Amino acid sequence: MTGHDVVVIGAGPAGLAAAATAADAGCRVALLDAGPRPGGQYWRHRAGADGREHQEWSTFAGLRARLHRVDRRADAAVWFVESHPGAEAAGPGFAVHTGAGVVHGRRLVIATGAHDRVVPFPGWELPGVVTAGGAQALLKGQGVVFGQRVVVAGTGPFLLPVATGLAGAGSTVVGVYEANDLAGYVRRFRQVLGAAGKLTEAGRYGWQLLRHRVPYHHRMAVVAAHGTDRLTGLTVAAVDARGAVLPGSESQVECDGLAVGFGFTPQVELPVALGCATRLDGDGSLVVDVGPDQATSVPGVYAAGEVTGVGGAGLALVEGQLAGGAAAVSLGRPLPWSTGRQDRLLRTRHRLRRFAAALHAVHPVPARWPDRCDDDTLVCRCEEVSVGAVRQAVRELSASDARGAKLLTRAGMGWCQGRVCGYATACLTAREAARRPGAADLAGYASRPLAQPITLSELAAGQAADQPWRPRRSGTADG
Repeated sequence: MTGHDVVVIGAGPAGLAAAATAADAGCRVALLDAGPRPGGQYWRHRAGADGREHQEWSTFAGLRARLHRVDRRADAAVWFVESHPGAEAAGPGFAVHTGAGVVHGRRLVIATGAHDRVVPFPGWELPGVVTAGGAQALLKGQGVVFGQRVVVAGTGPFLLPVATGLAGAGSTVVGVYEANDLAGYVRRFRQVLGAAGKLTEAGRYGWQLLRHRVPYHHRMAVVAAHGTDRLTGLTVAAVDARGAVLPGSESQVECDGLAVGFGFTPQVELPVALGCATRLDGDGSLVVDVGPDQATSVPGVYAAGEVTGVGGAGLALVEGQLAGGAAAVSLGRPLPWSTGRQDRLLRTRHRLRRFAAALHAVHPVPARWPDRCDDDTLVCRCEEVSVGAVRQAVRELSASDARGAKLLTRAGMGWCQGRVCGYATACLTAREAARRPGAADLAGYASRPLAQPITLSELAAGQAADQPWRPRRSGTADG
């Protein structure tokens, strides 16, 4: 079989580290990414950016410089991966399908990252309400602020860079509303102390909030958005430890933009399609289960970064190095570093995973968020499915899991294929069934034949996986 030794999917921190490491070990590496430039969401940037507005830009620049031996393909969204036909005799092999062709490899590293986790509330579908990651992507990728008077709300440390970025770019940030109590960090002091650099980073964000006079509120949440054809204001309220609104605490905030985020959902469609084992992580996300060397349950497939558990860029970089090194060793290449450095990487991964677990414990999605949704609140915007329809599917139509609710209501069958509404629908279904959402609920939305949108003409034009993919011209006999 001709092709590459290692194919890396995703050019964020984990993917860049995996590709550079495997290439340093002497492997022929292909790096595929849907974006026009490497960096992923963390290092998203405009053409010609000098990186002054980005965290750890020197790390990115160093990784990018090591890609000169890598076959890097931009604008190459991967929509399907399969075991390569006839490759079993020579060991694992894979055919990776993109809109621009098929790439073959003997080993596969999946570093597809994560997207915003969405929790609905009345009015969240109004123009002017965006995810926190969407707000940051517009700012980093196009230099655009999505509103002039904005609120940043939800839970998690990601709210801080979003708020400071918007304030620095000229938006008036009315306030940051964190749904949880930061006192939880005190109870996890040892886990937090193990990542002292993160404390320094948090301090920098705190100083920027002070400098821009941005109020920071904890144990407060957005419970409704208001407006007709666009966002004009919010109702915010104090909440208890489970996210229930404290009566009489509601107040109104005028704004034209809301960036809201409740953590991230790992993009596990490709590993699920390959049959990789998954598990529920501490934040309730479905993640790929990996061993000490980042190997999945499928021979020849490795995973790194947010797909193995949301933990930030530092953890993703470490896991990417371990995955790239392990893939190279499995092909008979030597590790491009000493045993001592390997041990340090393993210790660092352990320490950063402990820190990530502390973040998940301090910033859970508030359990009582469904109480803020009346039956008319939309949960699936693509198919216009309401919260009430999901509740009815369980109460009256005997839906017992998220897959059943999906089939009965069409929640998750629209343009986004459940990426936006899948988590919320799974939680609503489980709540109505008087149980906690499980891995099977989330797997129902992660299992997709096509991992990325692709046109029917591209599908029709595709050839067999062991041949180069070439689009056919329309108007021909076989077009």
